[in-house]
Amino acid sequence: MTTTSTPSALVRALSDRVSGPVTTPSSDHYDTERTGLQLLGRHRPAVVVGATRTEDVRAAVSAAADHHLPVAVQASGHGTGLALDGGVLVTTGRLSGVRVNPARRTAWVEAGAPWGEVVRAAAEHGLAPLSGSAPGVGAVPYTLGGGVGLMARRYGFAADHVRSLELVTVDGRVRRVDAEHDPELFWALRGGGGSFGVVTGMEVGLVPVSRVHGGSLFFDAGPDILDAWHEWTRNAPEDLTCGMTVLVLPDVPGVPEALRGRHIAQVAAVWTGPLDQGPNVVAPLREAAPVLMDTMRDLPYAESGSIYAEPDHPHGYRSRTMLLSDLDPASVAELVDRTGPFLPFMSVVGLRHLGGALAREPETANAVGHRDAAYLIAVLTAAEDSDTPDRAALRAGAAALFADHVLGRSLNFSFGPLAPEEVREAFAPDDFARLARVKAAVDPGDLVRANHPIPPLA
Repeated sequence: MTTTSTPSALVRALSDRVSGPVTTPSSDHYDTERTGLQLLGRHRPAVVVGATRTEDVRAAVSAAADHHLPVAVQASGHGTGLALDGGVLVTTGRLSGVRVNPARRTAWVEAGAPWGEVVRAAAEHGLAPLSGSAPGVGAVPYTLGGGVGLMARRYGFAADHVRSLELVTVDGRVRRVDAEHDPELFWALRGGGGSFGVVTGMEVGLVPVSRVHGGSLFFDAGPDILDAWHEWTRNAPEDLTCGMTVLVLPDVPGVPEALRGRHIAQVAAVWTGPLDQGPNVVAPLREAAPVLMDTMRDLPYAESGSIYAEPDHPHGYRSRTMLLSDLDPASVAELVDRTGPFLPFMSVVGLRHLGGALAREPETANAVGHRDAAYLIAVLTAAEDSDTPDRAALRAGAAALFADHVLGRSLNFSFGPLAPEEVREAFAPDDFARLARVKAAVDPGDLVRANHPIPPLA
């Protein structure tokens, strides 16, 4: 298939079928429509369709297929990988409805709803989704990539809790898939990413959690807290899900005074066991090194976005992720030293403790890879305009430090484009081949372009 159709032909094809806005590079709001949180490698589509309903998505996908053009989808734009050049971009931010069924402990989540909306809707019924650390992230794309959330060690991947999905495939069909209806596509969508169609909604199971003990402890980055965190996680019960973020904070207003200009280690933790036990679980860390700032407390899950308190303003970044069988403390110390205050650019080292329920197969199997990983490390570099060789070298060097323990990579924590062989590293070989067969069955022309695409089996 070729990509020779003109934007004007597409606009004419869509003008009578789409209720949301249709913009082109000459439109006043084109840049606003195509831009998400990630500013490096933004999509450059010929046409952007701002979907307000499933029929808008269907019209956009059908028009793209009719004109032999690629199609991509963007919710919040946090995880933009492969940028679309030409073709049709479907933005789903206006498709943000959430409907909770408290009797069934489920929620129907539309394509563009951020986790914060799902959390708030579920909290009204004393329930919670398997949401991530950033409430502004789109719930659907996060879940398609697997989803390692705030309560992951207790309840598993977000993808493990999907009951059904609605999507539009390139043949123009609106499909509702679940364990009984199109089970192979259902398997692929849960963990395999967005390569198989444009998902317009999903039904997810909720868990009976209304409050947790959670927050962050901030320390000066150094061997004492690095070693203590590693030892703490090795013996952690499944009710504890935690991560560590290491970075240099600027000495500017807006940063808490106790942290300004310091190379800090932020330990974020969520305890889902009995709330009165939470302080005792965290106590070993408080004894390991001086605490610069402490936000740990009992809190409603509706306020869980405050636990990591991640930035939500648009910026540019790239990352390298590693799923590890174990964590070598000497390698972590070396990585923290390499990403310290001397760097001429901002770098963030993120560690997540895995295991627990993440290591167990769900009731209905899905495509999530490397469940046996014990830790995840992501090395992120920030850039205003473009990636640079020194930033890429830092990320590559970080991967080399952990080569002896690397099992693969995580698609959700991979920011920026991946080569096909790098996407393959997110799955077991047999599962990757199975995903490619599903892709070939539903999109043999490879028109749907995901952030990290699964190619159709030749």
